Amino acid sequence: MKKKVVVLDPDDSHCHTLSTILKIEGYQVFVQETLLKMETCIHANDCSVAMIDIDAITVDNRTIRELTVKYPGVYFLCLSEDRFHPELREALGRHIYACINKPVDPGEIRFWLRSIFCDHPA
Repeated sequence: MKKKVVVLDPDDSHCHTLSTILKIEGYQVFVQETLLKMETCIHANDCSVAMIDIDAITVDNRTIRELTVKYPGVYFLCLSEDRFHPELREALGRHIYACINKPVDPGEIRFWLRSIFCDHPA
């Protein structure tokens, strides 16, 4: 499995921090600002992981479900300051691999990505 990660987050400061963590760990990072650009990037670059800041990007259960159906080989991770998202209950339970707390802990990012790339090899 290629170690390519797309990050969907319009916050430049947060993206810079997250990109730095990912690059140090050896991942190729693509930062996007919209869902459409993220989808284009997934397709064009064969990304294995998509990280979506659900505090900054409006998504619902249907959107997440459609993304996972359209890109079955991609692991979707969410980033959020909130621990509770009742509006995304279905997506969090069925379609999202993990929801990571913000501010991001490099150890937590390392854990989840290693579980994807080591435990689920292509």
